[in-house]
Amino acid sequence: MPLSAKPPLDPASDALFREMRDRVREMFEHALSECSIPVAFRKRLACEHGYLRAGNQTYDLGGFARALVISMGKASHTMAEAFASIVGSGLSGIVACPDLPPAQLFGFRYFVGGHPLPNQDSLQAGDAILRAVQTASPETLIVYLLSGGASAIAEKPISPSIPLADLITTYKALVHCGATIAEINAIRKHLSAIKGGRLAAAAAASHQLSVLVSDVPDHSLDALASGPTMPDSTTTADCYAIVKRHGLLSQLPLSVHALFQKHLLPETPKAHDPAFSRSAYLTVLSNSTAVHATVESAALAGFAIEVDNSCDDMDYRHAADHLLKRLHELRQGVSRACLISGGEVTVKLDGSAGVGGRNQQFAIYCAQKIAGEKITVLSAGTDGVDGNSPATGAIVDGSTVARSQSRGFNVATAAAQFDAFPLLDALDDAIVTGPTGNNVRDLRILLAY
Repeated sequence: MPLSAKPPLDPASDALFREMRDRVREMFEHALSECSIPVAFRKRLACEHGYLRAGNQTYDLGGFARALVISMGKASHTMAEAFASIVGSGLSGIVACPDLPPAQLFGFRYFVGGHPLPNQDSLQAGDAILRAVQTASPETLIVYLLSGGASAIAEKPISPSIPLADLITTYKALVHCGATIAEINAIRKHLSAIKGGRLAAAAAASHQLSVLVSDVPDHSLDALASGPTMPDSTTTADCYAIVKRHGLLSQLPLSVHALFQKHLLPETPKAHDPAFSRSAYLTVLSNSTAVHATVESAALAGFAIEVDNSCDDMDYRHAADHLLKRLHELRQGVSRACLISGGEVTVKLDGSAGVGGRNQQFAIYCAQKIAGEKITVLSAGTDGVDGNSPATGAIVDGSTVARSQSRGFNVATAAAQFDAFPLLDALDDAIVTGPTGNNVRDLRILLAY
């Protein structure tokens, strides 16, 4: 029977779908609450009698002439605030954030950098940060508070010949070419004077502690914020290969094109570099925090549970096909199944796009695959932002196609035009939280019942 001829939902099925949409939304909200930065900081950091404990590192703050705090990323203000509440007064530093908070921390300079594309404040922030760490003495403890989004929010090109307009063009080409976040950040690192370990190298004389709220895979933490304080695991050879693989050379502006065409990219510092001899790292939150919290919710609700993160950085269609296939396998022999998947999928835009994001695109692709089935799918970001829409993600289920048709929408058309938000918003199935001040990557929850 063609989709247009599907009968309306019976009341019992409609009630079940509503119940499961509410259930999966509650699971996501619980995951967000468990990813609270103040809670995570209190668990992993402490300051007593002038001694700062960060994981297995202890610092005698009285033995330093100064503690300088550099906070960058979507969660920068929240992290700086949480750190200041633990350490107390006397801190100073720089906060590079995407939005100016209602109240700024005393002793800190704020820059409102652009995201996902850098702006003039991003360059000013990058310049101010680099100067601040370059002038730090051996008696300085530099505490870096790093979160997702910092790659664009704070930036300084490796060459003064690269203007902001060229940087923006390069960022757009990278984001829209279908490259993974690791590939994108490899190139960002090598085009930056502060990324790929170069910030740590500029402050090599100082003691350095990096506190991380990670929006990258656990095995590649040097991709977080494009790794300003970590040894870089990527090379210039990787960058040249990535540009070739994705056909990017012709899309790059002349100032950047020349660096790739003539193989003039300078190499970033590696693990053996003495610049990192006084550096320590502590991850306080990551995607696994959100996944584990969702497992707890699903267990309490009586679902058979499986975690599958294998589709991280996979094309959204392949990821959806894989996860739905696994969900069908998981539901065999059980009355209620829950498949949880962390990480991010990729979307390569074909021509112009409407309003939406990768999570909403994943969701409406799934909606077409599960039409009529007792399956509910949530896909959402933990930062409150999904693409160019007001939403952070969406919920779809076996009734989405039918409900869309009753509202005059066509799911297949919306998917083809990358225009998911208007449809999902009309169904009240878009998830709108506003910016959360945090980012630990995306979360997908698939329920079968």
